[in-house]
Amino acid sequence: MPIKKWTENEARYRELVLYICQKCATDPKFGATKLNKILYFSDFQAYAMLGEPITGFEYQRLPNGPAPRRMMPMRAQMEERHDLGCQEIRLRGGRTQHRVVNLRVPDLSVFTAEQISLVDRIIEELWDMDAEEVSDLSHRMMGWKLADMNETIPYETVFISSGSLTETDVERARELRRMVHESNPNDH
Repeated sequence: MPIKKWTENEARYRELVLYICQKCATDPKFGATKLNKILYFSDFQAYAMLGEPITGFEYQRLPNGPAPRRMMPMRAQMEERHDLGCQEIRLRGGRTQHRVVNLRVPDLSVFTAEQISLVDRIIEELWDMDAEEVSDLSHRMMGWKLADMNETIPYETVFISSGSLTETDVERARELRRMVHESNPNDH
């Protein structure tokens, strides 16, 4: 079974980032790390529940958990267009929170009601968590566990259970990994 390569929808990605920022404006624990995890869980849960991801963006394994591969260039583009801003907030203990802020209202016409409902549910479920807690949660996902650092996490891994793996599960994960690597030879 070949891995489907989704077409990245930049408009949906931009509007989803703005929507999440708007919805999380009063969440004192919301920052760039939490944004990345909400995006990840939204896309992967949409794939599992609705048959396709919301943005179609590729996610890669990073030390703090999954993040969109094109996160930095998209963020720079959005900041340049004055759609998005970033505040640095000093936290107790000397840490810095990079709080991403929407500078315009998102255009929700690019989403279905089911997609927005799913994103709302994920935001609600993660509301009380800080960056470290959402990162830890994302580290429990099999896609993140099975990918090497900077490697693409296939959407299909959302269906792999985090329970005890059978030899069939392990072989299927290896097959998915091989297929992704073959379709993305520059992935490391």
